[in-house]
Amino acid sequence: MSSFYNHPGLKFIAGPCLLESYDHACEMVERISSIMRVNSVPWIYKTSFDKANRTSHESPRGLGFDRSFYIFNDLKQKYPHLEILTDIHEAWQGDVIRADILQIPAFLCRQTDLLESVAKTNKTINVKKGQFLSPDEMLHVVKKLEHFGAKEIMLTERGTTFGYNNLVVDMRSLQIMHEFGYPIVMDCTHGVQAPGGLGGKSGGDRRFAPTLAYAACATGYCDTIFMEVHQDPDNAPSDGANMIDIKDLDSIVKKLKRIHDTNYPEKVLPISNYNSNVNRTWAEVQAKYDRFDG
Repeated sequence: MSSFYNHPGLKFIAGPCLLESYDHACEMVERISSIMRVNSVPWIYKTSFDKANRTSHESPRGLGFDRSFYIFNDLKQKYPHLEILTDIHEAWQGDVIRADILQIPAFLCRQTDLLESVAKTNKTINVKKGQFLSPDEMLHVVKKLEHFGAKEIMLTERGTTFGYNNLVVDMRSLQIMHEFGYPIVMDCTHGVQAPGGLGGKSGGDRRFAPTLAYAACATGYCDTIFMEVHQDPDNAPSDGANMIDIKDLDSIVKKLKRIHDTNYPEKVLPISNYNSNVNRTWAEVQAKYDRFDG
């Protein structure tokens, strides 16, 4: 279980897309931590040991499980209070990797065996909404996880396919998924991604990532912001086009704090008030929209 999950108020998931090396990870942890500490906001370190769904076989996938396993252990030893979020792609990985929150990639969000495996680890689970799903359909993902015993679930909006090589973020999604009774995350950096937009790799436009974060925070339905950050995003091995330059992180966090403080607590339920065993059915979700039919 993660202490990050139970922290009320604004919080951040932040870090580079790929785990590049132990030294780079230490640099990123220390720089991000200093910014979050100054702004008095909790955060969790995000990084990936394997990007198994890269556009091309020629694109860097990361250090792989074995090397990353030892780096994660070393990070935990050097920074005893550091929590780590990482994504997994195979059922056996969740139990083994030393991470506090296991993330289910958007492309794999309906894989029942994978969901069952992470639920049985008793770790906190963050599921990214598939680019091909409506927010209402994420209720089925929630029900699967509950069926397999998951207690701490987070749902992340990261955009919906909009034509070719483009995504659009519908802010209604945050409210719809919030009604399922779990914390909602806005992934503002992948939300500005252009999947496959650069031929053999994905493109994006980081200029708009803060805008998505501000808008999501202003809705009052999202109190966790996911943002990939890097000290040199233009030369990062993965997702550089949409990653935020760490030199801009402090000003973005400060603005998000001001927006969140305006809304909280009137529009956002404290984490302690989330009901982890909601009995909302698909029929109830569908009934909300029947009035638009015809």
